[in-house]
Amino acid sequence: MSMIFSSTAQSCKGYAFSSNKIFRACNDLPYLNSYLHWNYDSSSNKLQIAYRHTGITSSRWVSWAINPTSTGMAGSQALVAFQQTDGTMRAYTSPIISGDATQVHATSGANVQSMGTLNLLSGESSSTGGNDRIRKRNIHGVLNAVSWGILLPIGALIARYLKVFKSADPAWFYLHVSCQSIAYIVGVAGWGTGLKLGSESASIQYDAHRTIGIILFCLGTLQVFALLLRPKPDHKYRFYWNIYHHLVGYSVIILSIINIFKGFNILNPDKKWKNAYIGVIAALALNAVWFEGYTWYLVVKRKRSEIAGKMPGGMNGSNGVNGFGGRQHQGV
Repeated sequence: MSMIFSSTAQSCKGYAFSSNKIFRACNDLPYLNSYLHWNYDSSSNKLQIAYRHTGITSSRWVSWAINPTSTGMAGSQALVAFQQTDGTMRAYTSPIISGDATQVHATSGANVQSMGTLNLLSGESSSTGGNDRIRKRNIHGVLNAVSWGILLPIGALIARYLKVFKSADPAWFYLHVSCQSIAYIVGVAGWGTGLKLGSESASIQYDAHRTIGIILFCLGTLQVFALLLRPKPDHKYRFYWNIYHHLVGYSVIILSIINIFKGFNILNPDKKWKNAYIGVIAALALNAVWFEGYTWYLVVKRKRSEIAGKMPGGMNGSNGVNGFGGRQHQGV
């Protein structure tokens, strides 16, 4: 295996190596200005490979890997070249073993799209493997952002603020349960795609993102089963159940938002998607602040009315309120 650097791009066909080495087959790779040259002897299973990369401007290193047994990174043989401090180049091979979490390049964009399969006999190549993985990662991100990151907070807002309005009872409860149930079902689907992605890329680990995801699944499942054990409103344990329900619920929302931003950092999509999610969360937060103030106003007003209603003569009647008593009224 060998690695060549060029200052200008040139198709692999007709390219002359300085060592006068001749390769019978070559392929223009679709990403990263890369070209692959090889000789393959099927009778002896001997393979000679030269990897050529052009247009390098900011990085001092480049690498390429081949895996003869699977489409994953684990088990592949990498060819790495880098420029030393004295300006000379050094190239070496390095195996990528299962469980190796070393990451030296971004795991999104062209670095993932460049992954593909190559038929050494026919010379045909395909990058569908990389595109398929990107599609799975995007599905994983969308499912989790919509469920854990948007529907769950909306369901919490419904439960906290709609129940203050007597006319919304019991509709708020069914809306809350429906919203959270849909969020949980979609969220479990997103969590499952994450597990699948992890199993397909044992050499790439996102420990914090994965751990938070598992915690969210456990807490979300616990909330679902806790709903089945919800005491009646007048039960002596209902107070403690409410504390548990609120504590776990708000913890799930906070962890979900944190993990979604970790997911954005991993996927590294266009900034517009991250900005769009920030806008949704900001809108929900502003609505929560407004509803919090308004519901407290309604609660305080209702309490005052109840207190005034218990006073002799009723509220705002002949006895009056706010210091204007019945005797003063009679004297007018």
